[in-house]
Amino acid sequence: MKTIVVTGCAGFIGWKVAEKLLGNGHSVIGIDNMNDYYDPRLKEWRLEQLKVQSGFNFYKCDISDFDAVKTVFVNHEIDAVINLAARAGVRASVENPWVYLDTNVKGTLNLLECCKDSGIKKFVSASTSSIYGFNEMPFKETDNTDHPLAPYSATKKGAEALCYSYHYLYGIDISIPRYFTVYGPAGRPDMSIFKFIKNIDSGKPLPVFGDGKQKRDFTYIDDIADGTIKCLQPSGYEIFNLGSDNPVELMYVINLIEQHLGKKTAIEWLPRHPADVPATWANIEKSKEKLNWKPTVSIEDGVKNTVNWYLKNRDFLIRLKS
Repeated sequence: MKTIVVTGCAGFIGWKVAEKLLGNGHSVIGIDNMNDYYDPRLKEWRLEQLKVQSGFNFYKCDISDFDAVKTVFVNHEIDAVINLAARAGVRASVENPWVYLDTNVKGTLNLLECCKDSGIKKFVSASTSSIYGFNEMPFKETDNTDHPLAPYSATKKGAEALCYSYHYLYGIDISIPRYFTVYGPAGRPDMSIFKFIKNIDSGKPLPVFGDGKQKRDFTYIDDIADGTIKCLQPSGYEIFNLGSDNPVELMYVINLIEQHLGKKTAIEWLPRHPADVPATWANIEKSKEKLNWKPTVSIEDGVKNTVNWYLKNRDFLIRLKS
């Protein structure tokens, strides 16, 4: 058994990682500021699933507040930290870049300082496929990532650079999973698949940016959580792509949702956002080799699971604000 800090524990990925860690017998110290980037009621729903499990302690605080974070570390014997607290969203970061700097860069720095001061030798810090920009596909961990297209990916790049500095200076063992378009039950309301399901079910026009032919390497939440937990093994300093290695067009996903809901939708075509890339595709050979990880849930099964969860919880979900 280990005691592991999971920041962003009420977020989509943080919740699932914490749930799996608890299920494996570990103790989890959850940290989340419960912000209103999207409807906090969904975060509260996830948090309630964790609070009923033994071995879970929750602190409501912001990782950009160093004193608040340090208090948590002082009060516990901690074996490892998984940093999943982040301001996410490419388009939103263009509108308000300052909060991305505070959480994604300053917050990561605060956690690294606490690890250094507390003698914690394992740190996992989530990053993003958005960091690859217009690189040739499939994206490899060795690709140049010096040209981020939005403040979101720029701040994630900054966090990665800080992680390397603390590995070099203080010997902290650091793994950085780069996530590719995560989806699944209890996903973020601002993400495409959740919005597609909600709009199609309610009969509202479906806003689609670009021509709908853009491809995304959609990766199911359970696969992402499993890969993140595998990142706890010693690695020195390593970056790992966690993706499905099977990019699909948005229109294919929309058609799958229509089939499972038994409804058709009208598309509201919108201009492509300049910070959006036409496709993402993960080369996952390194993750297969060094983490012994590979995705197990197909896009067809994952969408089916997500639609079924939505239908089961529809009365709650239709009241959520995007």
